Amino acid sequence: MKLYLKGPKCDSSRCPMESRPFPPGEHGRDRTRQGSEYSAQLREKQKARRIYGVLEKQFRNIYEEANRQSGITGENLLRMLELRLDNVVFRAGWASSRSQARQFVRHRHVLVNGKRVDIPSMRVKKGDLVSLGERAEQLIVVQHNRDILDRQLPGWLEREGNAVRVLNPPLREQIDVQVREQLIVELYSK
Repeated sequence: MKLYLKGPKCDSSRCPMESRPFPPGEHGRDRTRQGSEYSAQLREKQKARRIYGVLEKQFRNIYEEANRQSGITGENLLRMLELRLDNVVFRAGWASSRSQARQFVRHRHVLVNGKRVDIPSMRVKKGDLVSLGERAEQLIVVQHNRDILDRQLPGWLEREGNAVRVLNPPLREQIDVQVREQLIVELYSK
């Protein structure tokens, strides 16, 4: 499945999934049999981790925090992943991929409520205003992404000039990531 980790490259004919639609490795073409229930659960977890660019320990900690909250654990997990600062920068359309968004945050181009932030895993809250710094606004990459990408702003974000404001934590219907979060919950609850 295409995870669109390389930004717009996955929309073109240069996408690695187009040239090699089988798993990597010497025996990639041979692995066509159906896996077990455990392998399906593990694949979903790995897919979510790779989409959001989160390490295993971080993902486990986010899951445990989502499990402690009231409500459906799987939806809480996706909501917490969506509210990471690097994901908000990606959703705002300033970066073509989440890894590029993470780099913008790391290089101190992003402001949250007027303060410069350099931690991509920071979780934004309801009412936070996320914007780019003055110099970052003039970066060719940012201007190119704004012009080329036709990404719609999700319903839980609102554009205010050159900034975005977090209106509410996203609902499951507003998260367009194709992950079956129930399988992740089943995997971790063993």
